[in-house]
Amino acid sequence: MARRRMIYEGKAKILYEGPEPDTLIQYFKDDATAFNAEKHGVIDGKGVLNNRLSEHFMTGLNAIGVPTHFIKRLNMREQLVRMVEIIPLEVVVRNMAAGSMSKRLGIKEGTALPRPIIEFYLKDDALGDPLVTEEHIIAFNWATQQDIDDMIALALRVNDFMTGLMYGVGIRLVDFKIEIGRIFDGDFQRLIVADEISPDSCRLWDIESGQKLDKDVFRRDLGDLADAYTEVARRLGVLPRNGATVPGPKLVQ
Repeated sequence: MARRRMIYEGKAKILYEGPEPDTLIQYFKDDATAFNAEKHGVIDGKGVLNNRLSEHFMTGLNAIGVPTHFIKRLNMREQLVRMVEIIPLEVVVRNMAAGSMSKRLGIKEGTALPRPIIEFYLKDDALGDPLVTEEHIIAFNWATQQDIDDMIALALRVNDFMTGLMYGVGIRLVDFKIEIGRIFDGDFQRLIVADEISPDSCRLWDIESGQKLDKDVFRRDLGDLADAYTEVARRLGVLPRNGATVPGPKLVQ
């Protein structure tokens, strides 16, 4: 498909004008960034892996009735998505203490939380994506109370799906972030999952060894990031092995 006018370029993806109204082409780059782009690298093949993995997760969510912007994958690096009005918040769901939560609250990394905890961060690289409260969100009109309730409900459904999917292939979903956008059906607004879901936006630990299989490998110089992402894709059956499809995750009784 011929590429059209560029709409937006972020740290890991580029959005192009789509072939039909209210669509976009989302292109996955090989760039890896950390600490609000203070650390940057180019990891060969990362964009291909994230495209396939995000397709896998978004397709699964669509199948169980969790609405996403994903329409179809176009090629190894591009997918067709619905155009949405992005709410300027990152929605983070935490199942275990890690990363900034451990630093902020002094909780040992890997501590299981009594229940999933949802946090909101303002999408603003210049400010370092600060943690914000529901009061901030409503006061500054980033979203309404109904939007917040809907975002929490969506985030918890994504968490249930992703936790079970990962557990089935021996991976613990420590935490993840999603972005949520508004679409309009006539006079009615709906919120849907947008952007991507990939090891770039999740913390994934091997259940047996605790090995990190996410962007912390790059953040903390723990090894080859492409190898970590490839392992996630291999376990999920997203990548072929010796020309054959790898079996997908098994249902855990």
